[in-house]
Amino acid sequence: MKIKVLIVDDSALIRGVMTEIINSPSDMEVVGAAPDPLVARDLIKQTNPDVLTLDVEMPKMDGLDFLDRLMRLRPMPVVMVSSLTERGSDITMRALELGAVDFVTKPKISIQSGMLEYTELIADKIRIAARAKIKARALPHAQGQSGIALASVRNPFISSEKLIIIGASTGGTEAIKDFLVQLPPDCPGILITQHMPEGFTRSFANRLDKLCKISVKEAEGGERVLPGHAYLAPGHSHLSLVRSGANYMTKLDQGEPVNRHRPSVDVLFRSAAINAGKNAVGVILTGMGKDGAAGMLEMKNAGAYNLAQDEASCVVFGMPKEAIAMGGTHEVGPLHELPGRVMTYFATHGNRAMRV
Repeated sequence: MKIKVLIVDDSALIRGVMTEIINSPSDMEVVGAAPDPLVARDLIKQTNPDVLTLDVEMPKMDGLDFLDRLMRLRPMPVVMVSSLTERGSDITMRALELGAVDFVTKPKISIQSGMLEYTELIADKIRIAARAKIKARALPHAQGQSGIALASVRNPFISSEKLIIIGASTGGTEAIKDFLVQLPPDCPGILITQHMPEGFTRSFANRLDKLCKISVKEAEGGERVLPGHAYLAPGHSHLSLVRSGANYMTKLDQGEPVNRHRPSVDVLFRSAAINAGKNAVGVILTGMGKDGAAGMLEMKNAGAYNLAQDEASCVVFGMPKEAIAMGGTHEVGPLHELPGRVMTYFATHGNRAMRV
């Protein structure tokens, strides 16, 4: 059975090219195209789509307002179609918070290529969205309870050599946020790779920095990794952990994609295996595909302690499933428990001499 897709975009040109792209694969079809959310509302009732593609900025009703109402009244998989601008990236981050599964940047339209170069990317996003689990957003008090639990396991003597290494993909922006907001300001340094295009990672890092007790920034390369700080891989480069004397440092490179991704989780995890070993705790969160599974096994073999998000709390149980299947994890648990488990592990093992 084909995946039924409804397109919502105020540009007739974009609607036409998106229709051509989505109808190209044999496993999906466009069942309607709406110029604004008001028309989309009626088409949703008529066509009962499996996935909605939604423009961010539209007349009559803002895309975010429509998404907010949609996820409260008729939750369904939504892929945002966003402009690659600072305003567009900020709005897209908000859309992911409201429940959108993923996003694609608006393709460049030219006489030669149109949007056909985006066919595979858009088709993959739609397939993933069609399989995603759409869940109600967590209640605000849940974070407060988790924060109280973490306070009881904080250890002021945790070594500054300890690190938290995180990888995620589809659904990962919210999972990373939910993980980081629970951490105390003196937690070990954190390196993160989230599959995300260039132009959006800085907005994501800035949003996290405002929400968390720790400091969060887009990695620039050459920074010393400090406790209470998180460094997010920029969308254009692989992020690696390296050593310079007694210090951990960040490194960026624009090498070939790994597992079709740059930044790649495997690249980050493998660098942690080589340079941090048993000083690291690896965390693999929701995401499609296998990126990170092999690198997490390398981390485990090097002495790291690894955790994976469980299927019930994942938007897409792909990357954690692959890591678990390869034998690279020590614990599997729901997202809301993972920060506490990580800090409990550090509190238990933090005073031991664990230099690599």
